[in-house]
Amino acid sequence: MYKTIVVFGKKYRETSILLQKMSSIIQTNPVEGSIRKKLVDSLSPSYIEVINESHMHNVPKGSETHFKVVVVSDSFKDKSLIQRHRMVNKLLETELEGGVHALSIVAKTPDQWKDKDNVSPSPVCRGGFGR
Repeated sequence: MYKTIVVFGKKYRETSILLQKMSSIIQTNPVEGSIRKKLVDSLSPSYIEVINESHMHNVPKGSETHFKVVVVSDSFKDKSLIQRHRMVNKLLETELEGGVHALSIVAKTPDQWKDKDNVSPSPVCRGGFGR
């Protein structure tokens, strides 16, 4: 029996298809690809979204500095919200110490995701000056 994983809103059963998609992402968007790979490899999510929100900020075009991750995993069972965020932050330590400036995390168990509301959009960037 295959495990189903959702990437970019599409369900994948075949591991080879998922690996091809991830390989393509890593080549085109290396930071996004690295984030996705680490989360998939470590948390075996039933759903994952890695959203590059850099375009919403005052950064050069094509930047990979601001991300939102939505991760649904059994690994989060019996963990508090802060523990879940610490798990994700630990996995992405290299990216956060490198060029990633901001990371928004939505971390849920499959049971919590069944009752999901749509993930709310991130607020508009205020330019770091509170305007």
